[in-house]
Amino acid sequence: MTLPTAPGLLVYPRPQMTNIDTGLQAIDSALRTLSGVAKARRARPLARESAGLSVAERRLSGALMRVNHVGEVCAQGLYQAQALTARTPALRRQMLAAAQEETDHLAWTEARLRELDARPSLLNPLWYGGAFALGLLAGRAGDGWSLGFVVETERQVEQHLAGHLTRLPEADAASRAIVAQMKADEAAHGLAAQQSGATPLPAPMRWAMRFAAKLMTMTAHRI
Repeated sequence: MTLPTAPGLLVYPRPQMTNIDTGLQAIDSALRTLSGVAKARRARPLARESAGLSVAERRLSGALMRVNHVGEVCAQGLYQAQALTARTPALRRQMLAAAQEETDHLAWTEARLRELDARPSLLNPLWYGGAFALGLLAGRAGDGWSLGFVVETERQVEQHLAGHLTRLPEADAASRAIVAQMKADEAAHGLAAQQSGATPLPAPMRWAMRFAAKLMTMTAHRI
């Protein structure tokens, strides 16, 4: 089948991605996420170096940005799994588009950790695997539940990032700019999921997600 166009020119429709294609993309994303070679499409917010950080402030910023980096590792696992299990091409595209913005966050936090002489979490493979499993469960439950999971996840992440903005040293302008942009992007992802027909999650599920996130945050702060 071809599409009509200018005389003498044939344009073939772009093939649709299959589940196998999406699965291979998820494997590629996992390898890139865990190997520390994420590439951002957008320029990093306020890329200038912060000045005047004390040893204690640098250590605090490094710990907080390590936690934020873990959050982005988890986001890759969640969105890739939800794209893999999406029932419609439109939702699959929405999940993959969100994953790309999260890749920007991943690259930004990786770069900032290096600048702060801080390391990523040693448990990143565990975080990614757990998040991917949760994403599969949410996706298998149906698109409405999957979108509801995104809404609640992004709501909690936005609150978490707001808390980090109060804890990051005032002098650390570079880290603060990254976190502020991440917060804005997460809010947009949650709103998009809400407008796409998200099913509200029951309270016990929201509480369990909050408890798991707190446990991850406390662990990643140190390990």
